[in-house]
Amino acid sequence: MSDTIIGILGGMGPEATWDLFGRILRLTPARKDSDHHHIIIDSNSKIPDRTQAIMGTGISPVNEMIATGKRLEQAGASIILIPCMTAHYFIEPIREALSIPIINAFSLTKAYIHSLSIQPNKIAVLATSGSLKSGLYEKYLSDYNLYIPPEDVQTTQVMDVIFGSKGIKAAGVTTQNVRRLENLIYHCKMAGADIIIAGCTEIGLALKNQVMSLPVIDPLDLMAAEAHRIATNPKI
Repeated sequence: MSDTIIGILGGMGPEATWDLFGRILRLTPARKDSDHHHIIIDSNSKIPDRTQAIMGTGISPVNEMIATGKRLEQAGASIILIPCMTAHYFIEPIREALSIPIINAFSLTKAYIHSLSIQPNKIAVLATSGSLKSGLYEKYLSDYNLYIPPEDVQTTQVMDVIFGSKGIKAAGVTTQNVRRLENLIYHCKMAGADIIIAGCTEIGLALKNQVMSLPVIDPLDLMAAEAHRIATNPKI
């Protein structure tokens, strides 16, 4: 392994942070402990809510994200991953404040879709309302026809399965939450979508190892693969 140290700017949410770490471990063909990558995690669950900040109802998470990034930098991290798609809205001021690169999950998602042998006709995005309002999907996937659930579905189903009292953040990955996501994906299929982006890391967490009616692109998988690639062959 190289001397590259992977930093995870986490806590958004804590379970997605843990899951990203696990995905990197599973990608690593290790026969002993020392074969694994050096990974530093700062799971700062006190970072202000990203969706509330984007929607104008909460304070900016930028200062706390910068402080967390600087701790990773000072601890020796070579690169930083952010296991929260919504938080990528704030990536530029974080990059400007740090001297080590931040891997952009939206860029990875765009490159992955471009690499597909059969290009999708319509891509459905299941994400937080803040992430959708940020315009990041339109920015990075402007070449594609995107499907965003209508406002009532977004509010009562997508946001509730993420943030609700029985949602993924509060109750974890339950059979009920997986079934709710299965219904949402079927709704997207009926609207003409032929592929899904798990645009919130909690959604990717719940859909991991699940068989759905449409293929799902999980940016957590893409981040884990990119971190492993860089740490294995940093000059590529």
